[in-house]
Order: sequence, then structure tokens, then C-alpha cells
Amino acid sequence: MIQPAAPLWIIVALFVGALALPLVRRLSARAVLPTALLFSTLAVAASLRTAHLVFALTEAGEGALSHHLGGWPPPWGIELRVDNLSAVMVLLVNLLSWLVLLFSHRGLPERLKSRAHFFYSLYLLFTMGMSGFVMTGDLFNLYVFLEVIALTGYALVAVGDPEAPFAAFRYVIIGTLGAAFYLLGLAYLYGLTGSLNFVDVARQVALLEGPEAQRALLVALAFLVTGFGIKAALFPLHAWLPDAYAYSPNVTTALMGAVGIKMGAYGIFRVLYTLYRVGPAGDYSAVLDLMGWLSALAIIIGSLLAIAQTDLKRMLAYSSVSQIGYVLLGFSLANDDGLTGGVLHMINHAVMKCALFMVTGAIVTRLGHRDIRRFDGLGRHLPFTMAAFGVASLSMVGIPPTAGFFSKWYLVLGAVEGGRWPFVIIILASSLLNAIYFFRILERAFFKERVDPTPTEAWVSKIKPLPGTMLLPVGVATLAILILGLGSFPIVEHVIGPIVRPALGLILP
Repeated sequence: MIQPAAPLWIIVALFVGALALPLVRRLSARAVLPTALLFSTLAVAASLRTAHLVFALTEAGEGALSHHLGGWPPPWGIELRVDNLSAVMVLLVNLLSWLVLLFSHRGLPERLKSRAHFFYSLYLLFTMGMSGFVMTGDLFNLYVFLEVIALTGYALVAVGDPEAPFAAFRYVIIGTLGAAFYLLGLAYLYGLTGSLNFVDVARQVALLEGPEAQRALLVALAFLVTGFGIKAALFPLHAWLPDAYAYSPNVTTALMGAVGIKMGAYGIFRVLYTLYRVGPAGDYSAVLDLMGWLSALAIIIGSLLAIAQTDLKRMLAYSSVSQIGYVLLGFSLANDDGLTGGVLHMINHAVMKCALFMVTGAIVTRLGHRDIRRFDGLGRHLPFTMAAFGVASLSMVGIPPTAGFFSKWYLVLGAVEGGRWPFVIIILASSLLNAIYFFRILERAFFKERVDPTPTEAWVSKIKPLPGTMLLPVGVATLAILILGLGSFPIVEHVIGPIVRPALGLILP
């Protein structure tokens, strides 16, 4: 086991950057965003180095990368433990954070530009919280980073539209309930095992016997999954999400919608497959069944609610409720293909939703509204932007060769392998529902004449070409959707496989 410091540098770069921005603002307001980008770039570089080290260790069969803070070994000391899933997630978080940060150069509302240093400080701390969350090796620091994500997320939502403070207040109340459920589960596990280190807890959970211990473990599992389910906006625990997404600044929504709710899904994966090592015929199959059916309901109800929306951001918010259902449905199947589909969709959806929310931000920047009924003819004036929206939409529906097709394909295979035919029907039917709410926008943008009451000259004068700092991130995210689709099989073999096989106990972690 080696202890390179690359994972620690990710956290240090983002934390130092967040502290430096208010000082930089005193010297030059124009230097704030370049400084934030500099520290974000350092975090991306450290993430790449971390991922390279982890995959090299995997190839050599040496397990995860571990860094002991202060030289104190686990289970007593604080450990950063990065395996294949952590490496992929921390790289995904920091790459998308960097893209959205670049997009914010022209995507930040005017009213926030005088306080941009505070906004970007919170933004870097939010990214730091997510990076620490996916790399920590113990349950208590998982809670600490969870709170960093939550507190900075509440503030990033609250500075949005006039309705945003109320949306943030609701987010605070429900998010605090999620944290409370997590702490209750943590207390049960600590009482049973006397440890907080992931590896140590997992080892002791496997050794616990007797009906009382099993009941206590089941209660702890229920608390932990419920807590993370709230954070992931799993139906029916999603009430905080639609308003938080709809009223927060577009920059906040692009990052939070892409990777924010994935933290809840990641937490559920860790609980199920790192701590409890569940299986389809194990002691916790009832929990998996319940999660599977709730996920299926989320897929259908989230899609139906998305169809009913006329506000683009709110439509994408309900779409996220549906899409996180696919991820957790895959986790509930507990077989090779199902878990592959869940992990792959967690990655694909992050990129797809990042592209969609950045396009939404570009549209709002130009039109000043996000009313779908007024998008007629928009594709002729913003062809690149709406083409990017089209590619991301096709991927969300699951049209080959885009990324979304392949993750849904593995989910269907997983459902067939597990004999869960109702889930097969739900996945296929939901793709039709996805098509209804995405294709109506593409139809308006490309095939309908404009009926907006704004005079033509005034309307066209607003639809100026987008600046490069907005087009580049949208273009990169769109290209990534195609790369994830066309390169799906090698990604599954070399990236997802080393995550799924140890989780199912097929090889040693």
C-alpha cells in the first residue's frame, strides 16, 4: 500500500482557492474568476494524477490508493482511500466543475458580479466537499464533507431568483432531515462495530451474527439509505429539488444538477456494496426490492411531471428525479449488468445534465426567460446551442450511439438477468416519456415559426452569438456525450468493470 499525496492536494487546492478569493478581490475584481479557474485547474491536475495512480494499482492487483493524514494509520487515523469508483467520481466532479466555472464567465447574473468572490469561494468549497466525500475512508469524515456540500449548496441556491431563499429554506429543512437519518445510521454502526473506518466496519459487519445484531444492522441500513436517498432526491424524498433547481443561479444548477445529487447515489452504493456487501439473495434483499420499486416509481412519475412543465429548468429538475431512478434501479438489481448500468448512468447523466443546464443558462442569458412555449424558431438563431441541446436530449432518451443508450441497455440486461420483467417494461416505456418532453422542445426550436409577441427586430437583436467562454464548455460536454457513447464498451471493460466486480465479490477489492 503506497501513500502518494495527490488526493490530499485536490482538497488543499480547492480550500486554499476558496480562502484566497476574498483577498484577491481586494487587489483586483477582474482577477477573481481567473484565480478560481487556476485553483480549479490544479484540482483537475491532481484528480488526473490520482486516477492514473489508482488505475495503475488496479492493473498491478494492489488494491486502492490510501493516504493517512498525519501519519496515523487506520482505523484510528483519518484516511483518504481512493478506489476505482472514487477516482472516477473525483475526476468527474472536478472536470465538470472546471467547465461550469469557465461557463460562468458570462453566465453569472449581473446582480451577483459585485459579490462574485463570495460566490466563487462557495463554489470551490462545494466542489471540495464533493471531492472529499468520494475520497474519504471513514464514516465520520463522510458526514463532515456531506455537511460542507449541504451548507455551501444552501447558500449557492439562496442567491438565485427572488423565490430562491424560500427554496433554499425548504432545502435546509429536508437536507437536515437527511443528515439526521445518516447520523442515526452511523451511530448504530458505531455501536455495533466500535469503528468508523470503511474497511474495518465492513470487516466487522461481515462477522456479526445473531438475530439482535442482524436487526440492528437492518435498522442502520434503513437509516443510511433513507439519509442518502434524501440527498439523491429519490422519490418520494425529492420535494426539495424542483424549487432548488428552478430558482438557483444557472451556474449553481449546472454543477448541482450534474454532480450534486450523485453524491447521494454514491453514498448508497458505498453503504450497499462496501459496508454491507449485499446480494440479490442475501439478508437485505427486502431493502433492495423496496429501493428498486421506489426507483421505478421515480422513473415514471418524474417523467410524467417533467411533461407537465413549461419552465425549462423545472422540467429538467423533474427529469433529474426520473434519471436518478435509473441509477438506483441499477444498484437495486445487485447483478453484474444492473450494477454496470447504474454506475454508467451515474457518469453519463452527470455529463448530459451538465450540458443541458449550461444550454439552459445560455438561453436565459440571451432570451431572459425559460418558457418552453416561447422557444419557437430558436434553433435558427442559436443553431450550435440548440444542436447541443438536441444531442444531450437524444442521449437522455436513449438513442444510439449516444451515452444514454448504453447505460439503459445495461440496465435492461440487468433486469432481464434478475428476472425483473416489470422493470424492463418501465425502462422501455420511460424512454418514450423522455422523448415526449424533450422532442417537443426540439420541434419548437427547429420546426415551428416564432409566435413570440416581442417585435422581430428587438428579438433578433437579443439573439447575438454566444461568447467562446460559453460555447466551449457546452461543446466539450456535448462531445463528451458522444465519446462516452462511442467508447462505451472499452469504458465498461476497463473503468466500470473494476468497480463492479469487487462490489459483487467477484474479485478481491
